[in-house]
Amino acid sequence: MSLWGRCPWQVVLLDPLQSLNFRLISHRNAVWYSTLMIPAYVTAASAVILILHLIILSKPVKKVWSRFLPPTKTEEETSALFEEATGVNGFFSKAKASISRHGGLAIFTYKFARFIGCLVFLALSLVTFILEEREEHSVGADKVSWRQYRKSYHPHNGYIPFSRAEWLQFALCTTAAYASMLGLISVTVKPRWSRLVSNHLAALLLAMFAVFAYRDLWPLVTFHQHPKELKEGTLLWAKVVVLFLTSVVFPLVSPRQYIPIDPAYATETPHPEQTSSWLSMVLYTWLDPIVFKAHRVPHLPQEELPPLADHDYSRNLKKKSFPHLDPFSGGRRRHIFFGLMRVYRVEDMVLAITITLQVLANLASPVGINQLLLYIETKGEDAIVRPWIWICWLFFGPMVASLTSQWYSFIASRAVVRTEGILTQLVFEHALKIRMKAELPEDSRKSGDSTGTSTQDTTSVAGSSTVALDENTEGNSDETLEPTGSEIISTSSAKKDKQKAQDAKEDSGSSSKKHSNAENLVGKINNLVTTDLNNINDGRHFLLVVLYTPLQVIMCIWFLHRILGRSAFVGLAVMVILFPLPGYVAKKIQSVQKEKMNKTDARVQTVTETMNVLRMIKLFGWEAKTDKRISEKREVELIWTWKTKILELVNNNLKYIIPLITMMACYSTFTVIMSQNLTASKVFSSMTIFDILRGQLQMVFYTLPRMTQAKVSLDRVNNFLNDTELLDAYAQLDRARLFVRSEEDSELIGFRDAVFAWSNESGALTSSKRKFRLRIDDELYFQPGRINLVVGPTGSGKTSVLMALLGEMHFTPSGPASWFNLPRRGGVAYAAQESWIQNETIRDNILFGTPYDEVRYKKVLYQCALERDLTLFEAGDKTEVGEKGLTLSGGQKARVTLARAIYSSAKTLLLDDVLAALDVHTSKWIVNKCFAGDLIKDRTIILVTHNVAMASSVAHYVVSLGANGRIASQGSISETIAKDVAFAAEVAKDQRVLEKEAEVIDAPEQPNPDAKMSDGKLVMSEEIAEGHVSWPAFKLYLAGLGGKYPLTFWVAFLALIGLTDLTNAVQTWFLGYWASQYEGRDSYEVDVRFYLSIYALLMLFGCLMYCIGYYMYYWGSMRASRTIHTKLIESVLGTTLRWLDMTPTSRVIARCTQDIRAIDGPFAQGIGMIVELSLAMIVKLGAIVTMTPVFLGPGLFIGMLGGGIGRIYMKAQLSVKREMSNAKAPVLGHFGAAIAGLTSIRAYGAEDAFKEESLNRIDRYTRSARMFYNLNRWVCVRIDLIGAAFSAGLAAYLVYGGGVREASNIGFSLNMAVGFSSMILLWVRILNEVEVNGNSLERIDSYIKIEQETKPTEGGKPPAYWPASGDLRVENMSARYSTDGPKVLQDLSFQIKSGERVGIVGRTGSGKSSLTLSLLRCITTEGNVYYDGIPTSAINLDALRSNVTIIPQIPELLSGTLRQNLDPFDQHDDAVLYDALRSAGLFSVQDESEEARLTLDSAIASEGGNLSVGQRQILALARAIVRGSKLLILDEATSAIDYKTDTAIQCSLRHELHNVTQIIVAHRLQTIIDADKIMVLDAGKLVEFGSPWELLQDENGMFRALVDGSGDKDSLYAAAHGKPTAEKEGSCGESRL
Repeated sequence: MSLWGRCPWQVVLLDPLQSLNFRLISHRNAVWYSTLMIPAYVTAASAVILILHLIILSKPVKKVWSRFLPPTKTEEETSALFEEATGVNGFFSKAKASISRHGGLAIFTYKFARFIGCLVFLALSLVTFILEEREEHSVGADKVSWRQYRKSYHPHNGYIPFSRAEWLQFALCTTAAYASMLGLISVTVKPRWSRLVSNHLAALLLAMFAVFAYRDLWPLVTFHQHPKELKEGTLLWAKVVVLFLTSVVFPLVSPRQYIPIDPAYATETPHPEQTSSWLSMVLYTWLDPIVFKAHRVPHLPQEELPPLADHDYSRNLKKKSFPHLDPFSGGRRRHIFFGLMRVYRVEDMVLAITITLQVLANLASPVGINQLLLYIETKGEDAIVRPWIWICWLFFGPMVASLTSQWYSFIASRAVVRTEGILTQLVFEHALKIRMKAELPEDSRKSGDSTGTSTQDTTSVAGSSTVALDENTEGNSDETLEPTGSEIISTSSAKKDKQKAQDAKEDSGSSSKKHSNAENLVGKINNLVTTDLNNINDGRHFLLVVLYTPLQVIMCIWFLHRILGRSAFVGLAVMVILFPLPGYVAKKIQSVQKEKMNKTDARVQTVTETMNVLRMIKLFGWEAKTDKRISEKREVELIWTWKTKILELVNNNLKYIIPLITMMACYSTFTVIMSQNLTASKVFSSMTIFDILRGQLQMVFYTLPRMTQAKVSLDRVNNFLNDTELLDAYAQLDRARLFVRSEEDSELIGFRDAVFAWSNESGALTSSKRKFRLRIDDELYFQPGRINLVVGPTGSGKTSVLMALLGEMHFTPSGPASWFNLPRRGGVAYAAQESWIQNETIRDNILFGTPYDEVRYKKVLYQCALERDLTLFEAGDKTEVGEKGLTLSGGQKARVTLARAIYSSAKTLLLDDVLAALDVHTSKWIVNKCFAGDLIKDRTIILVTHNVAMASSVAHYVVSLGANGRIASQGSISETIAKDVAFAAEVAKDQRVLEKEAEVIDAPEQPNPDAKMSDGKLVMSEEIAEGHVSWPAFKLYLAGLGGKYPLTFWVAFLALIGLTDLTNAVQTWFLGYWASQYEGRDSYEVDVRFYLSIYALLMLFGCLMYCIGYYMYYWGSMRASRTIHTKLIESVLGTTLRWLDMTPTSRVIARCTQDIRAIDGPFAQGIGMIVELSLAMIVKLGAIVTMTPVFLGPGLFIGMLGGGIGRIYMKAQLSVKREMSNAKAPVLGHFGAAIAGLTSIRAYGAEDAFKEESLNRIDRYTRSARMFYNLNRWVCVRIDLIGAAFSAGLAAYLVYGGGVREASNIGFSLNMAVGFSSMILLWVRILNEVEVNGNSLERIDSYIKIEQETKPTEGGKPPAYWPASGDLRVENMSARYSTDGPKVLQDLSFQIKSGERVGIVGRTGSGKSSLTLSLLRCITTEGNVYYDGIPTSAINLDALRSNVTIIPQIPELLSGTLRQNLDPFDQHDDAVLYDALRSAGLFSVQDESEEARLTLDSAIASEGGNLSVGQRQILALARAIVRGSKLLILDEATSAIDYKTDTAIQCSLRHELHNVTQIIVAHRLQTIIDADKIMVLDAGKLVEFGSPWELLQDENGMFRALVDGSGDKDSLYAAAHGKPTAEKEGSCGESRL
């Protein structure tokens, strides 16, 4: 009789022990404790949760909630995409609409199939239940009702209770019924409820399958257990199959429904990442179409890539992240690190989970090897699990580790790309709020350390945008480049307005004693979004150090302790003791690397500045000297690079030796001290663990410095966001409103009792040395709807008035009545003196985002005198203006800037000296046609100008400033003249000067309506190479590596590395051989010392071979780096001016900086690693084949398959990488352009448009960047798959296939197989990186092969005395800009005697500038030119140009000191330099105050940004005097400067350089009327040549016609006849004093 059948009193009479036993057995056999009840419990929980969900969403509960919380729209309310279809008739139409709402046919099919599967499982469960019941009746088993568990003594008469088995089957049927109900609901209800129910159903089905797997599948892999429901037979396996399909297969392969983040921006073709199945996501099969398409075409363009996923769009990222990062978007003021952690909290949680899974999966291989070898050693005794499960373990373990690792990388790389976009936009938007000022170099004595200048619209970040403009900018293992600070800091091409120039000049005199410590803010900003952003991304993997490494080390020590006992702790102790060694070396590497980067910065600064003034270098013949200077910087850099490489070699050896020493300590302790026997299972499984520990060691030392650098960069970004000086409008919102005019006075424009400064002293980051203050003591009102002039001497603060109105200056109220106001309601337009031109077409620059109105547009072109200029361009207004507007002259840029303001609909126009860069004729046109035209009517114009006489005819109101920054007078023209004596004198003088200015020589040219228009492209598009890197490019590097003996180099290097890998393989085999010696012996019989000694010798021999081999290789790589850099610099310095015109400076700088760094570092390292990995794979495959020859075929097949997959991957990756590089350029280009035109953007109120454009460009970059990283995941998973298959296949053969029987040899083969498999992926990845970095080599190679000027020869050296005079004779000279281009000069013949001054006149396009270039052989010439009797064609170019000096219209200056600009190569003493400055007239035009005077130690910003145009011209003249050339060419050198400076320069030319031949190109007749001879050019032909007086005698002459048509005919005739006017004589006298 069974226990349950006993009477109650019998149970009571049992002794206590038996009673306890009864309770345990009864509980264990109770229904509730059966694993089959788990699905029922899950069912109950699911039902409760769904009921609670329904209750919460019910209307009564919602009403209660609405009283406490604001109402939130549900998904159906917010998105029309998921609403019920309305107005749909017919069954099929309704069904189609329902299917569409559920995500489409594919998703609905899988849902429906799962529902059918649930029904099938329900049917199978019912059948099982019925059969179970019949079986119970047939055998007469005891029945147990549920009440009997609690009251077994209450029988139910007439009732046959369920048995335990029946209760379990009943519960299973109930669960199946519930699952079927959920399945039905999931395909019939609205999508929102369908998704909720589907999640519950998936969890329930998975729980059921897990129960069946535990009860019925797990026993199959053991030797002694059997499936619990085996008696069910076919029904059991049918249920298992159905559950496997519905719970595992269908959820994994079913596509996911597209749910837009923002329904307003839902896309019709969503990214596969949002719709592909989970299996496709994990295996990255959704990338297959892209990969294979890229393999079929030469190049995969950006447009062929999938569109961005919703969560990657920058607008959505901004909406999500800015509330936590940006104080202006509601973010708290805290360190940006905590904001980023808040933004990525979900991602970090997922990463932590994947890291934990990866740690556990990493132990799969050692556990599998251990158990498999243990099974072989013990012949299967006491084995629980069948060996094939460990073989599968060797496959699935690494695969799980790979999938989790790749999912970690997928999430992390996604975060990296998003962070790039978020921080770029964050810095960009914050930069739109900051105050911009100019900064001098940090140390004006060290040109290499100086930086550019930055102010308002005068700042360019070309050099910096450069670095990223068209090149690779990423910096982790998936990428190539990590720019440093100096590379990014650009030299600026800025030119200040005169007020700012004077302010900077006031401090320059004392610059030798005190220099600004502030960095170039623009360079800093650009650094933040390039270098610092890369550093932050590199440090993104901090979880690897914080979580992954500790977990992995703990698990490894645990496993070692399980197999080696306490010796594992000895190994741990040894590792801890030796740990400081790599730390010390890493610290040394860091210090050396820091010094090396300083040297790199010095070279980069020199290269950057050289490239920015490359035209000047070529025109002055400084190529050889410049090359030498750069080479010296390069040599110093290479010395430190060599030190870095040697330290890296030491570090690599330490990382290799420390785990081996640890392993030796473990084994020696285990065998000698613990007297234990080594076995193959212990040796080879522990070796795998030691390999894991070695990887952890390498990863920690790789990651820690990057985390430190990321911390520094995060601090820099944080400081920029929190400590940068902002405009008052943002920094003092509440305070600023107190001093803005109230609403009724809001239309007034002006100030009252206000003081303005360029900087708020509390702003640390942008601290400036400016001390200027603009003070308005009383009221200053500008007249609305009229033209208001702001006049005053240089340095009086005219521009400051405009800047103060725009809010660019810091406002300090003088009292409670202080205020200032500029109404923005009607719009504001601003034209800076130094024009800000975008790299767009002329039309786009004028429209500036406003709608195109053809009538208004043409009227603007006419009134701004641009019609004629457009005829000079083949593409008209569709012409691209190029980088920094290089296709436009200074006057054209000024008029385009003016046209932008005029075309705008703004009611208020602020114009900053727009007439300064224009000649008199054009200025008159602008005043008469534009300022007096209908487009200006009823608009308020505030015009800063020096040209008072000309502008006074249209002005209604004048504000005159004094030299101290205060208002001298204000009122109408007549009132101001009456009140201000100084102003009246200035007006009178300007009027006389104006009358004497000749009309512009360039006669108007009528437009040709039939002219053929070109596309307007000036700059050559960046070529995107197709396919793999070319062999010639690789050959360039390989030849540099081998030097003079390439064959000897490569044979020796390959032999040494091959010996290293062979020694490593022998080491592994020897450990197995040592372990085999314990078989059949006692531990004391094995001579441990002998085996340890042999092992140590093998280790030392391998290290020695490795060191010698890599020492050779590093030496070769240094030689290759030196050779390639030299060839590149020589090629660029020796190219033609035509090539420089077509190539942006940014590209040249990028080749010399980023691409060179790739060659020095990643590329050289990659080549070495490819060689090492290839030889290691050959050795490991050879070892496998030696043990199991039959695996030669599979090994080769796996290798070729991996290589094939790698090549397919690389084809796609190279295309995407190139597109990514090109997509990065517009992001930083837009960034740089916006910072350059910050004042104009803010004035126009165009910040939102620029923000939106930035987001669009970031999206384009993100599109290719995400694909770049995802392709890495695609190849990793596939290579890991075939590698794991190879290892598992070899294990299966070794266990079941016969052949090798010794455990040690099997362990050795498995170790080699696992190593070989893991190396396939690494080999493919490194090869890809080599190809990606090889792109830099390819670009350098293309620049080495650019067109070149004639190289110097020994026969081209002129005699030592040459030139003794400046005699110049030209015979039949013609010239063209390219060999196949039209002639721009035709058969010119003339002679200029030594010491003569010759003026060249002619209209635009007549060939004036072409003549000056042809004399220097800068363009292709024909005919003969004799300079001092020697034909210039027979003289080396450097000799010719070194003895001719040209002063261009816009001189180029270097950052550094004034001394370095006059004498860059230290060839003259200070006395010579001061004499040159005095002769050039500098001291006659600068103030007498000590602070304002320029000295040789005065700091000069890049390109003279802190000097006025006139000062720059004077310095250029002084440089020409220092050179002492016999021939001086001035190409419109005084066209854009004021009359006083022009007088000083002309007097210097006449009196100080009387023995120098001067060729003066000018458009002012007054400038050249007293020259010895005049040359008149027309259409490239010489039409007149003679003295001015002779040419005036020709009544039909062109020169006479110009003079007769001038406004001062008599004065010009007198000057030509040799009778200078009294005023000119007086002016010259003043300037010479």
